[in-house]
Amino acid sequence: MPHPPRARAFLLGPVLLLTGLSACAGHAERTRGARSALDAGHPKAALAMLNEELEVQRAEDLPSEIAGDQILLVLDRAVVLQQLGRFELSSRDLQTADKQIEVLDFSGSSLDDIGRYMFSDDSGPYRAPAYEKLLINTLNMMNYLARGDLGGARVEARRFATMQKFIADSGDHAASLSGPGSYLAGFIFEKSGRSGEALRYYDEALGQGTYASLADPVRRLGAKDSYSSPRLRSLLEQHPASAPAEGSADGEMGEILVIVNYGRVPAKVAKRVPIGLALTIAATHMSPAQHNKANYLAAQGLVTWVNYPALGKPRGEYDVPEFYLGGRQLPLEGMLAVDLQARQAWKQTEGAVVASAITRMITRIVTGETARRASGGGTLGALISLGTQATMTATDTPDTRSWAALPARIAFGRVRVPPGIHQITLRAGGFQKTQRVKVTPRSWAVIPLTSLR
Repeated sequence: MPHPPRARAFLLGPVLLLTGLSACAGHAERTRGARSALDAGHPKAALAMLNEELEVQRAEDLPSEIAGDQILLVLDRAVVLQQLGRFELSSRDLQTADKQIEVLDFSGSSLDDIGRYMFSDDSGPYRAPAYEKLLINTLNMMNYLARGDLGGARVEARRFATMQKFIADSGDHAASLSGPGSYLAGFIFEKSGRSGEALRYYDEALGQGTYASLADPVRRLGAKDSYSSPRLRSLLEQHPASAPAEGSADGEMGEILVIVNYGRVPAKVAKRVPIGLALTIAATHMSPAQHNKANYLAAQGLVTWVNYPALGKPRGEYDVPEFYLGGRQLPLEGMLAVDLQARQAWKQTEGAVVASAITRMITRIVTGETARRASGGGTLGALISLGTQATMTATDTPDTRSWAALPARIAFGRVRVPPGIHQITLRAGGFQKTQRVKVTPRSWAVIPLTSLR
């Protein structure tokens, strides 16, 4: 017997409600205002918005409980604080988030496991790709060095080394992003008087990037420690020893290291593709039975599109940073394209993520069909089927959480200077930082600029 209009409306109401839930604002919407403020070059406004989302009054405050996507809000705030030169608070936020985040490892995961982590609609614990964990430690080494805190920097370098070993053992593509961290760890141990450790880290950095500025440090360290490698020897051959600066003994020279972080990595977005393309992307991650089932449902018109999390566009990738000592422009090197490396790392996992999206969609459709048949079909059966699928869809949308404030590019500049006052100017992404640095004999200073436009 057909259901009257009021009954149909009563049954349809919960379905529409559940369908609407799937479109509710998630993490991306929560951070939209802060990201727009960064785009406009207003980091203080972005900081205020992140504090509001964290439900705290000041950057000095942490939420009473940090879970879910609050971890990402803390990470975003840490990089904004670094841009504002509040390095101690930035360190605290990075360390707080680092303790909470687990690494997302696809190597031994089933499609069901992947689905639980990639389609949680911001409701489950955030699991970071390995490169994000690696860059937490890299950015925090910068914070400690900017404050001249070698002790804290060494602790962070050890954390970096632990994460680096995990990535190497798992064969993750994120190993290619370890160059800046290895460079900084080498600098930390060089300035700590640990020549052998410094040389090993510099060797690792040269395995991931080109750093001509390491020639002189490697030459000086080599006189104190016997460690060597083909990469180190090749570097010294390509860059012969330079003459000491005029008017100053080489042993009295100080050193300035500048670091420029600019742009932002691509944020995750929900992507919608036709089922045929989705099956092509996921081909090597699905069993023949799963593939045949998806093709059958597609032929029936029950599956036409597949939604899954993907990477959007980066910001600032075309900017050209600048480094000046006084009025003289000096080169920046080791230009790491974090955004491109992140995209390559994501490509490694995209097939498994799409396969998981397809298999979960199949489950929804089969469950809905089972519900329809159990109800005897008809209008009521169709509504029950729609309600069942809508309920599963509302709790199974792509998780687009990501570390949206992670810089897209990292570059280094390094120069030896005689004792005295030296003016450093850094430019990137429409921001300029000018700082006068007092250099005493054999001292060092690290000057970072972070521009998140």
